[in-house]
Amino acid sequence: MTAVQLFQFFLSISILVVLHELGHFIPAKYFKTRVEKFYLFFDPWFSVVKKKIGGTEYGIGWLPLGGYVKIAGMVDESMDTEQLSKPAQPWEFRSKPAWQRLIIMLGGVTVNFFLAWIIYSSLSFFNGEQYHDNSKFENGIAVTAEGHKIGLRSGDKILKIDGKETPRFETSLINMLFADEVTVLRDGKEVTFPVNEHGVAEVLKANEARAYFSQRFPAVVDSILPKSSAQEAGLKKGDQIVGVEGKPIRFFDELSLALDSSKNKDITLQVQRGDSLITTPAKVSTDGKLGFAPDVSKMVQELEKTQVRRKYGFLEAIPRGLERTIDVLVMQIKQFKIVFNSTTQGYKKVSGPIGIIKQMPEEINWEFFWGFTAMFSVWLAFLNLIPIPGLDGGHVMFTLYEMIVGKPVPQKVLENAQMIGVIFLLGLMVLIFGNDIFKWITGRF
Repeated sequence: MTAVQLFQFFLSISILVVLHELGHFIPAKYFKTRVEKFYLFFDPWFSVVKKKIGGTEYGIGWLPLGGYVKIAGMVDESMDTEQLSKPAQPWEFRSKPAWQRLIIMLGGVTVNFFLAWIIYSSLSFFNGEQYHDNSKFENGIAVTAEGHKIGLRSGDKILKIDGKETPRFETSLINMLFADEVTVLRDGKEVTFPVNEHGVAEVLKANEARAYFSQRFPAVVDSILPKSSAQEAGLKKGDQIVGVEGKPIRFFDELSLALDSSKNKDITLQVQRGDSLITTPAKVSTDGKLGFAPDVSKMVQELEKTQVRRKYGFLEAIPRGLERTIDVLVMQIKQFKIVFNSTTQGYKKVSGPIGIIKQMPEEINWEFFWGFTAMFSVWLAFLNLIPIPGLDGGHVMFTLYEMIVGKPVPQKVLENAQMIGVIFLLGLMVLIFGNDIFKWITGRF
């Protein structure tokens, strides 16, 4: 974890928190509701900086876990029951009409959503979008053992995920884990298969969520391990393995599959060395290896052929930004399919702040930074809309109840619900932080 990673993370979070709380602050002020505090980060016991302006205390807390606005007459995490026990004043939140309170509470998530839309639109307009086009994978994909368990096969060409055309390789890697079914072109025919949850679990367990399938590339030898089977077989850098036991081999994944089925056996390799075709004996290790590293530059060369950079005009970038925002939101919702699934056990891969910081680039990368900020803004909007007391969604739920039924939820019920919600969220926070710290100490990030 470097200073640059910390800087990018806290700058992003600070932007998101300040704008989210402004989403509550501005409508509260517009409806003449008193805002007692506006804080970046939390300030239990003391503040790093604070200044009172026009009846509102603005400050920066010492605990970097978010931020808040304290609105007078509102049941919030401060649990200020002394003020709430007094008669409601005209400038208090609780004295405002339900529709005004609803707007105030939805202000934060609304800002988060539109912020993501603006960022994604700007990125599409100024930077365009670079991705690898699935349709350009002429030889299909190479699939790991974990990918095979999901239902994929080497040579497949990805067509659709859950019935929707999927041209982008990068998003396919993630979206497939949350999908119900996948459609591929296999041996010249369209094949649709259900995503195997046990396969998803294996992918997550192997920590290969981003690499369970990849571009196919030829089996060209690069570096050779000393005293390995490859060295004993006389393999040299630049050799291309084109056959095993007389069976033609075009790609490295085919070689891996052939070796895996010949563990601890003697085989013959057909090797292309320059203009010569050589046959040489080799011993496969017990783990199905020969002891050489493939020439990954060949994979890079093949991958470059599939790369696309698309430019967007101003009027194109706006709907594209909205589309990207909605895609991220849908992906966030679908995550719960594997997070709370007893088969996939995705909850074991959930990361808190420490895990997120370690994923930040070690050098300033503004395109990544703004993309991350937009993604996290969508995540905050979604998270805050969950109807749990203590979150914006909890307040929205009780306000909607009042608007439908025609009478407010009793004050004591609100206070008790808020207390339960705060305890739940604190417990969840401790669990996530504890999981982060454990993985950090044990080197499992």
